[in-house]
Amino acid sequence: MSLPDRIWYGTHPLKWALVPLSLLFAAIGALRRRLFRRGIKRIARLPVPVVVVGNLTAGGTGKTPLTAYLARELVAHGFSPGIVSRGYGGQADAPTPVAPDSDPVQAGDEPVLLARAAGVPVFVCRDRAAAGRALLAAHPQVDVLLCDDGLQHYRLGRDIELCVVDGMRRFGNGWQLPAGPLREPQSRLASVDAVVVNGGAAGELHPRQFDMTLKPGRLYRLDDPTITRDADDFAGETLAAVCGIGNPARFFATLAGLGLTFARHAFADHHAYTVDELPPGTLLTTEKDAVKLAARPEIRAEGARIWVLPVNAMLSPDLGQWLATRLQNGRKAA
Repeated sequence: MSLPDRIWYGTHPLKWALVPLSLLFAAIGALRRRLFRRGIKRIARLPVPVVVVGNLTAGGTGKTPLTAYLARELVAHGFSPGIVSRGYGGQADAPTPVAPDSDPVQAGDEPVLLARAAGVPVFVCRDRAAAGRALLAAHPQVDVLLCDDGLQHYRLGRDIELCVVDGMRRFGNGWQLPAGPLREPQSRLASVDAVVVNGGAAGELHPRQFDMTLKPGRLYRLDDPTITRDADDFAGETLAAVCGIGNPARFFATLAGLGLTFARHAFADHHAYTVDELPPGTLLTTEKDAVKLAARPEIRAEGARIWVLPVNAMLSPDLGQWLATRLQNGRKAA
């Protein structure tokens, strides 16, 4: 467990030294929200509905697989969605289109994964409103925008807010950054349209709450995704699980649930791998990590021993239907 995790989700005493900074962070965040809500800071409105998928805590909660799920569901319900993202970890300063084969160093690993998994237009920019305008100019058929990880990006006007909560870790020690994992206070949940709980048992957090599970599929080979294996096919092999995601414990738990025994190698979120960091033996990794690994020719050359675990979001009750109905009602009102 990393030092931040020991502070945020454990009992590390350093938390108390960071509390004054957390109080300052909370005060600045509250002032910023107030400035936008009172119109002192300008909100950018786009000509199509905007659905924000975000969270309250730092680190991964499952926003990316949920965004991909929503994009596919909206297509199935007759919409033409697009996705905008900050492109965290990338180097794109201006609005930039993202393709399934884009360089994650430029676009960020999660946007490239979304371009592959969702099959809809994806644009990145630190200014999500600028990304949205550029996407709509390039793809005028798009009639709804999904914003991946934009709950705190108040400059972007939004019509629907979905907040993803990690059901395993919830809100940690309840403090805001840096003493705790919260970007905003838990009371912020009262203003979102729905809460999505990813695994675990978070209890009732919102009147409109959905449960999400990430269903694993067949593992595929990094250098040739057409070659797949079931978990049982790895019996007798020396396995190592490698990941650089927000919550490595969730990935490890998924592998263990498949009956696999493996060594655990967790890196920081969005980690840029080198070939020397890869342990020997057969490697198991996430699709998010696979985007970065496959982009390095020297790592891709070892792709025959690297296997990727895909996951698909499953929602109960039917979030896709609920969202489509909300958007269709908006169309009628317009």
